Amino acid sequence: MTARTRNALVLALTASVVGTALTATTPALASPSSPSLAWRPCAQPGGPAGQECAELAVPIDHRAPDGPRLSLAVSRLPSERPEARRGTLLVLPGGPGGSGIARLTRQGEALRRELGGTYDIVSLDPRGVGASTRASCQLPAADRHLVTLRPWPAPDGTIAENVARSRRTAESCARNGGALLRSFSTANEVRDIDLLRRALGEEKLSAYGVSYGSYAGAVYAQKYPEHTDRWVLDSNDDPDPRLVERAWVANMAVGTEDRFPDFAAWAADPARDAEGLRLAARTEEIRPLFLSLAAALDRAPRESTTPGVPLTGNVLRQVMYDSLYNDASFPRLAGLMRAALTPGATPVLPPEVAGPLSDEDAAVTMAVVCNDVRWPKSVAGYERAVAANRARYPLTAGLPGNIFPCAFWKDAPADKPTRLTDRGPSNILMIQNRRDPATPYVGALRMRTAFGDRARLVTVERGGHGVYLGTGNACGNRAVTAFLTTGERPSRDVSCGD
Repeated sequence: MTARTRNALVLALTASVVGTALTATTPALASPSSPSLAWRPCAQPGGPAGQECAELAVPIDHRAPDGPRLSLAVSRLPSERPEARRGTLLVLPGGPGGSGIARLTRQGEALRRELGGTYDIVSLDPRGVGASTRASCQLPAADRHLVTLRPWPAPDGTIAENVARSRRTAESCARNGGALLRSFSTANEVRDIDLLRRALGEEKLSAYGVSYGSYAGAVYAQKYPEHTDRWVLDSNDDPDPRLVERAWVANMAVGTEDRFPDFAAWAADPARDAEGLRLAARTEEIRPLFLSLAAALDRAPRESTTPGVPLTGNVLRQVMYDSLYNDASFPRLAGLMRAALTPGATPVLPPEVAGPLSDEDAAVTMAVVCNDVRWPKSVAGYERAVAANRARYPLTAGLPGNIFPCAFWKDAPADKPTRLTDRGPSNILMIQNRRDPATPYVGALRMRTAFGDRARLVTVERGGHGVYLGTGNACGNRAVTAFLTTGERPSRDVSCGD
């Protein structure tokens, strides 16, 4: 998943790639008791040939199946070798807020090539995302920038501005989002997936879930184990039902500390000299350089090429965090640091921090996080957590302990978070980078423990977020491909070297 599609909460945000979002009052496309799909061609620029799209009607409230419905955008790549086809592989996007159709457009050809026609490959835009029915909180643009949606504390560590913004965001979402926004949750995504399974005519699904998609997939495997075939969970985090997304936010601090040394080694490598991106002569100098530069920008922000959006310390921290998702983003962070260190230079901000997110993208990421689990309400408790977090994990400056709109959310979660257990078929393969900034290894181990003998874990000794067909690690790719195509799964947890 991309930096925009995951983190924190992990604020994953993607634009629609197909169709037009429908409203909650759109007439049903099919009865939930007999869901169906009408496929049509929808090849996307740069995407795989033969991509098809459809819409699936699902209830806004699954407890009232005959009530108002919304539309889910669905896409598939039919198997090109019907004689080899063994079923359907569901690709679950990251987020909350990630588009499955965008992921299928982006990764579908690689999956099709790797899996050799074994599956029809299917994905969906979850409710609130992309071309599915969307909702709005009607937030002002200033509150929809990544560095405001993600509550970076003030330079002195105070959180008064975060508290005020969180309160007005929660109030605006309650006032404008209605029942539709309240329905955006992992529990409902899992129910929607099962309706999709029925519409596809499959008794069982196989799945490949990434990041937040690994959690949604894990919950599905717990709630509907009899409908799971071969289940791959990539880039996993702590499934503790008392915390859920709260734990994921807290884990950002650990993940950043795990991963930053990879960037430091890259930025001090003499090979960077030819690129003009070497930041120091020694690896151990990069961390203090970054911290001192962020502090200097806290005191005196630099004008950027984006009018009205200066390069502040928190903007630099946000770019740093996003850039840790994959090595290919290291030059972007080093270039921004180099510009900030150069007198007279005007830093160029990456697109994800240069402008506000759409109101619909901001709404769905906030809603899922706040609808999944109850958050503490004590402002003083968040102040203490931020102070402790800043002292222990200076790279993330207290954000992982800070307050979110969930502290002021008007509605309690409609469903209790699911507790994962070792009861169910032993058909889960987890794969995880050792140094993942967004879903750190410590969280993946907790999911592995929760599943017990139902799962096996493949650890890839690399950094970054997202493993299968993403890091170039042949060992990890082989393990997942073998499992999906032949059912062969390691008899015990294994490690793949860099």
